[in-house]
This record gives sequence, C-alpha cells and structure tokens, in this order.
Amino acid sequence: MRLLRIAALLMAGLAATAARAGMFDDDEARRQIADHRIKTEARFDQQAKAQLDLASQIQRQSEEIARLRGQIETLNYELETAKKRQQDFYLDLDTRLRKVESGALTPAPMAAVNPENGQKPAATSIDPARESQDYEAALNQFKAAKYKEAAAAFGAFVLKYPDSQLAPNAQYWLGNAWYAQRDCKKAIEAQGIVTTKYVDSPKAADAWLAIATCQQEMNNPLGAKRSLETIIAKYPTAPAAEAAQQRLKKK
Repeated sequence: MRLLRIAALLMAGLAATAARAGMFDDDEARRQIADHRIKTEARFDQQAKAQLDLASQIQRQSEEIARLRGQIETLNYELETAKKRQQDFYLDLDTRLRKVESGALTPAPMAAVNPENGQKPAATSIDPARESQDYEAALNQFKAAKYKEAAAAFGAFVLKYPDSQLAPNAQYWLGNAWYAQRDCKKAIEAQGIVTTKYVDSPKAADAWLAIATCQQEMNNPLGAKRSLETIIAKYPTAPAAEAAQQRLKKK
C-alpha cells in the first residue's frame, strides 16, 4: 500500500508539473503573439504616417505648382499687355509725327516756263494728299493686325515715294509688319534699310532696337548686344537708348 501511495504521489506531482509547464507554454505563446501584434500595428502606424506625410508633401507641391503656373500666366499676360501698349504708343507717336511732318510737306515748285517756246516741262510732282492717304491706309492695315497686307502696302509706299519724308517711317513699319508675321529675316532686312539709308531719321534708333529683338529671337545674342551698343553710341539721347541700356543690364 505504501508503494502504491508513493507511486500515486509521484504521478500527481508529475501531472501538476506538466500542467504548470503547459500553462507556461500557453502564456509564452500568448505573449509572443501579443508582441508580434504590437510590432505589426506599430509598423502599420508608421507606414500610415509616412503615407500621410507623402500625401501632404504632394499636396503642397501641387499647390506650389499651381501658384507658379498662375504667376507664369500673369507674367505672360503682363508681357503681352506691355507689348501691345508699346505698339499702341509707337502707333500714336507715329500718327502725331506724321501730322507734324505732313505740314512740312510742300508741293514741288512749279516748273519754270521755257523762254524759247513759252511752254512748261512735263510735271513730275507728287500729290502730298495722295501720299498721306497711301501712308495712312498702310498704317491702318497694321493697326487692324492685317500684317501681310500692311507689309505689301508699306513696301509699295517706299517704292512709290522713295524721297518722301514719310519713307523712313514706312520702312520702319514695313520691318514691324514682317516681325509681326514672325519673319525675322525680312524684318532685319527692312530695318537695316532704315539704319543705313535713313541714318539721321528718328526711326533709326528704333530700327536698331527692332533688329536687336530679332537677333535675340534668332539665337544671336552677340549680334543683339552689338546692335544695342550701337544705339547707345549713335543715339544716346533717343528713347530707344534707354531701352537698350535696360536690355544690356539683363544680359
């Protein structure tokens, strides 16, 4: 009986030990699971935060791009407005100068009578009124943005009235008409006539400025620089000289 009791006690002890070991294993497993869940949730939280930060960064960049695009559109509008305002200024100034110059246009003097036969030689004078009308018609074509027609009209004018006081102006606007058609080569050719044939004309400095603009657009910065320097050297008091100085400062 004693042996049986001892055996029973040993078996009970072993069972209790096994039960405690099983409970320990279950607790360890639960602890590991809990730790794994905590670490996984922490990684998820970290990834979610990183995604939120990235989304915020993308949003800020999108807003910055939108702001810059708005600034670019505003600058483009202001540039176009400035170009239009400058063109209107030159047109108005040209009209005013034409009115002043037209007052200085006088008909050619009457031919003297030939004392031998009492007859006058054939008249070759130009009608100032017709000349002014032709110039005005060409200028109106330019004002209406009909640049192709304006180029043809100004070209016809300088051929018909090569010695007219309005010829330098017509030649200058001929160059502008070509430039408006994005033909810088012909624009430079036309303005080159102003700078050589009409070197003392008030339009000469403006012609050099127009040439510099075309040279810059034709990727010829050195030529543009020389043209701007020519304006300052030859026409230091002309309004175009101030514009030339401003452009040179930006280079």
